[in-house]
Amino acid sequence: MTAASPSTLAEIAELLAFYASAGVDEALEDAPVNRFAEAAAKSAERRPAERAPAAPPRDPRPESRPASGQVPERPQAPVPATPSSGLDARNIPDAPARMPAATVPDEAQALLARQLAANASTLEELRQHMAGFDGCNLKFTAKNLVFADGNPKAELMLVGEAPGRDEDLEGLPFVGRSGRLLDRMLAAIGLNRNSAYIANVIPWRPPGNRTPTPHETEICRPFIERQIELVNPKVLINLGGPSAKTLLNTSEGILRLRGNWRVHTTASGIAIPAMPTLHPAYLLRTPAHKKLAWRDFLEVKARLKAIG
Repeated sequence: MTAASPSTLAEIAELLAFYASAGVDEALEDAPVNRFAEAAAKSAERRPAERAPAAPPRDPRPESRPASGQVPERPQAPVPATPSSGLDARNIPDAPARMPAATVPDEAQALLARQLAANASTLEELRQHMAGFDGCNLKFTAKNLVFADGNPKAELMLVGEAPGRDEDLEGLPFVGRSGRLLDRMLAAIGLNRNSAYIANVIPWRPPGNRTPTPHETEICRPFIERQIELVNPKVLINLGGPSAKTLLNTSEGILRLRGNWRVHTTASGIAIPAMPTLHPAYLLRTPAHKKLAWRDFLEVKARLKAIG
């Protein structure tokens, strides 16, 4: 059924509204194009070419038969030459080298990470060592090294677990939805990113935001421990269970850990009071527990005031 062409302004306006709702917002030709006719014409052009070619005429000469007991040899098909190089398929050079394969975490890589971390005397040196370190397979799937954000001379340092998608794209920790919530939590105790220092245990995003393996965590542990030592904050906040378990050497769950002061001891023997609390991403999924994190941050505020 073919609709009649619109003749009144109201019908034209109605037709244009239909086109707009269907996503047609621009005319590319002055006259409509019949795509069905074009397809039919192309199909008709292809039909003669698709017909099977006639069988070649049979050679009237008698076939040469092999001697009795012999198997005829099949002729070898010529190997086509490569137009650009003139090499045949047997002389094609090897494919170009690919990117380095992901490194399987092992004790040797963990030892190298400890050596690099110990040799870093400044945060900038530590960043350079981490950027050049290829011993963690997470580096090969991440877009950026997520080192830290904030003030390295701040009295408060916060450590999460690993970057997410937004953090991986920007190269900064806590910049997505959980980062915005963390900013509000800091503001509630009179702080911001200029008066706090933020980092992660794992500096590279695990693919698909999966949980880092224990080997990956152990390889990255020397870097975050040295980072804490170089910043030397007066108070440390562990955001989430993985951060607390790694830096406080405990196996307790975060709901049992949070709200209770612990101690993180650096390699040089400096004891830093640490407050484990709930990760902002967890609070976004479980808003009812925001009051628990609020209590933890009030404890941190009181401790900073007492120390200062």
